[in-house]
Amino acid sequence: MPQYEVIKLEPQNWYRCGNIWNMSRPQAQEWFDELVSGNRIIFIYTENGEYLGEAALVFDENDPDYTIPNLRIYFSRFIVKSSERGRGIGSILIDHLIGLAREMGYREISVGVDKVNTGALRLYRKKGFNEVIFEGEDEAGEYYKLLKKL
Repeated sequence: MPQYEVIKLEPQNWYRCGNIWNMSRPQAQEWFDELVSGNRIIFIYTENGEYLGEAALVFDENDPDYTIPNLRIYFSRFIVKSSERGRGIGSILIDHLIGLAREMGYREISVGVDKVNTGALRLYRKKGFNEVIFEGEDEAGEYYKLLKKL
C-alpha cells in the first residue's frame, strides 16, 4: 500500500472533499456547519496530498440511537473515492475513528447503513458493528442502525 496519512479536516479545506464526493448534495451545507461548530470532526485519508476517503464522528445527532452524551458517538459520512475502493482505505479510516472514539472515552459507536449497501454492511460487520439497534425505512430506502461496543 502506498504511503498514506489520515488527517483531521480543517474547515478551510472542506472544498477539497469534492475530489471524493459530489458536494452539491443538499446535506453538504449542514455537514459543513457541523464541522465549523465542532459537532462533527472529519478525517481524510490522503496519499501524496490527494483526498481519497472521508469519515466523520458526530457528537450530537439529536437521536439517542446514534448519540448519547459521553457514551455513544456516531460514525458518519463514510466514503471512499469510487476509483479507489477495494484497496483497504475504508478499513483504515474505520479503525482510525474507532481508536479515536475509544481515546475520547466513548464506550459505544453507532452507524447507519442502507440495506442495499452490502459492501459497507459487510465491512461494518467485520469491524464489530454487530448489534442491530433499529431497522427502518426513510426516503432513501431501508436501513439499519448498528452499534459497536468499544
